[in-house]
Amino acid sequence: MRDLKQIVKAYDIRGVVPDQWDEPLARAFGAAFVEVTEATSIVVGHDMRPSSPGLSRAFAEGATSRGADVVEIGLCSTDQLYFASGKLDLPGAMFTASHNPAQYNGIKLCHAGAAPVGQGTGLDTIRERVEGWTAEDGTVTIPPHHGESGTITGQDLLQAYADHLLGLVDLGSIRRLKVVVDAGNGMGGHTVPTVFAGLPIDLEPMYFELDGTFPNHEANPLDPKNLVDLQARVKETGADIGLAFDGDADRCFVVDERGEPVSPSAITALVAVRELERVKAAGERQPTVIHNLITSWTVPEVVRDHGGTPVRTRVGHSFIKQEMARTGAVFGGEHSAHYYFRDFWRADTGMLAALHVLAALGGQQGALSALVAEYDRYAASGEINSTVQDQAARTAAVRAAYAGLPDVTVDELDGLTVAGPDWWFNVRPSNTEPLLRLNVEARSVTTMEKLRDEVLALVRG
Repeated sequence: MRDLKQIVKAYDIRGVVPDQWDEPLARAFGAAFVEVTEATSIVVGHDMRPSSPGLSRAFAEGATSRGADVVEIGLCSTDQLYFASGKLDLPGAMFTASHNPAQYNGIKLCHAGAAPVGQGTGLDTIRERVEGWTAEDGTVTIPPHHGESGTITGQDLLQAYADHLLGLVDLGSIRRLKVVVDAGNGMGGHTVPTVFAGLPIDLEPMYFELDGTFPNHEANPLDPKNLVDLQARVKETGADIGLAFDGDADRCFVVDERGEPVSPSAITALVAVRELERVKAAGERQPTVIHNLITSWTVPEVVRDHGGTPVRTRVGHSFIKQEMARTGAVFGGEHSAHYYFRDFWRADTGMLAALHVLAALGGQQGALSALVAEYDRYAASGEINSTVQDQAARTAAVRAAYAGLPDVTVDELDGLTVAGPDWWFNVRPSNTEPLLRLNVEARSVTTMEKLRDEVLALVRG
């Protein structure tokens, strides 16, 4: 029997196709999703991976077998699916494995209005239901349903998605910008041409051909090697800015005019300032901004400097969205370049963050590197992954080395966070892979590098 706990993660479904899951299992997930959400209609979209059309259609068939009508929006970015869920007020399913290699696929699920479906908000119940339909040999038998079947209809929402985003950021009066975009053969190649059409932008496209085998590089801009082509093109062309989207284009990474990566924490701070100024001008007092515990110390400092209230939370979109709903936060940002907006149903959209950066850059005459300098106050390691078999044992070894030291605090909100007066680090297990992730930040490069090397030695045993 397949172990569904291997593919049903904290906030999505993800695994190798067809080894860990396939179309019969996708059909069962569709039926279970409708039963658990009690939806009469849902919206389904998919990315450009070779397995995505078949998996998403099987899911839709499972949903219709339970009497739900399905709106298929076809090829889309994850944030375009969230737009559809918000605009149509329907639960949604996005077929993507984001930045994972080509053999992977997955499902990101949401309730109506793009509210997350994760552990504790329906995902565990869906898994249990499908487990109940799965035989020892791995075959899945969905019980008969005695009502009428639903229908499947198609709808193209790409232009409506673009219009909605452009209604949230004023780009009409910016100076003309030269912008290089690396779509990594992912869904940015589908969305960017429509969103950028008509803007004062000279677009230099890279790898816009939709190809889920990722022939040029992995669509994971968090890994520095996947930014190399973009950095070179920005410098070659004298561009003002470079943007890199991940496979499902819900994350956006930024490169400045020198080809240097801009940290997602600096982008979080920059966008937070813009959103705080906007809502304060409309009379909102002490607006809240969410940041996860891996973002730079700069983020809460900047939020406080601009009259906002920073709230620290766990890593992961379902946790951020829950906290945004609880606090009414105007904006949220993560170290991984996920950016969440109250005006976008509290969902994450790299495209809207990119438009904010373009508006900020084009609204003044200086270079991007100068614009973001004030939001980049500390030395950071970036996220460093280590493959480890026993995540808990290695984390315990790190804790033992630092807990109890003078002026050192320890918390376990998400993994292990250890902080001193001039530094902090976090070690946490990946939800999807056998990895420990390390992030280190300090007031000086020397302190950061020394601490990074010390902790890595403990993590890697």
